[in-house]
Amino acid sequence: MPFKKRREFVFLYTIKDANPNGNPLEENHPRWDEDTEQVLVSDVRVKRTIRDEWVREGKYVFIDGEPKTLKNRFEELKKEIGKDTGREIMGECIDTKLFGVTFALGDESFSWSGPVQLKWGRSLNACHFEFIQGTSAFATEGRGGSEKQQRSFRNEYKVPFALIAVYGIANQNAAVTTGATEEDLDNLASALWKGTDNLITRSKHEHKSRYYLEIQYKEGYDHKIGSLDEKLKLLSVSGEEMQRDAEKALRNLGQHVVEIFPLVEAINKKQEFIERIRIFKDEELQLKGEAELNKFSFVELEMR
Repeated sequence: MPFKKRREFVFLYTIKDANPNGNPLEENHPRWDEDTEQVLVSDVRVKRTIRDEWVREGKYVFIDGEPKTLKNRFEELKKEIGKDTGREIMGECIDTKLFGVTFALGDESFSWSGPVQLKWGRSLNACHFEFIQGTSAFATEGRGGSEKQQRSFRNEYKVPFALIAVYGIANQNAAVTTGATEEDLDNLASALWKGTDNLITRSKHEHKSRYYLEIQYKEGYDHKIGSLDEKLKLLSVSGEEMQRDAEKALRNLGQHVVEIFPLVEAINKKQEFIERIRIFKDEELQLKGEAELNKFSFVELEMR
């Protein structure tokens, strides 16, 4: 049964000496807000993290990350799922049920708007990036097939440290079309947390999930707080606002706290419409305003 209760959530994770989302059109330079010097992460990158975790868990995932045509992927899923039409098969894939899909193959064509929509992630701190050059493991071929004595160079970028916030919302009205369920939404939260921790590649190591707060509203409520990520603020350990240079010098969680008072205030104004707030929290993250948040009777906290 499609879920009937709206949810919105904010997710925080840290990266260290990594490239959270390189731009392939700019030599894999980290995506960047040049005015604020904040690191950016596209919604597509976040969805890839989630999808990869679902693949590891053995769930049906339409966009599995492998290079193949729509027709070939469709034929694969027909054999795995045992159904024939695009609508039937898309209705079995957790990513299309939550994120939507545009399907056009043969005589069948349709488009689903995904119930779950994500904003681009943005670091709470200003950052700088480091440009690194190295040499490849092997020399390249010269003219006539002769081996060059000098190896080629490789270029890469890394961000020393960033605390990144991602905001998302789950729209129950769109779930009527895709069939996304409450269980699917719970699987999304789990895959976002675990998938981020499982980003263990050369450019994505030291990705660590830190905080997940999800608001579930009562059935029939069609509004939201919105942009929960913008209600979080980075402060120094002493509770003072940080200058941009100080933010760029951060290297670990112990050097700052995250103020959540604006978020707590927004929740207080909406509390009569809220059924539950679910929180996953890493013990290293320091929050200012956590005690006030935990006073709400509908808060469920799980330390991870």
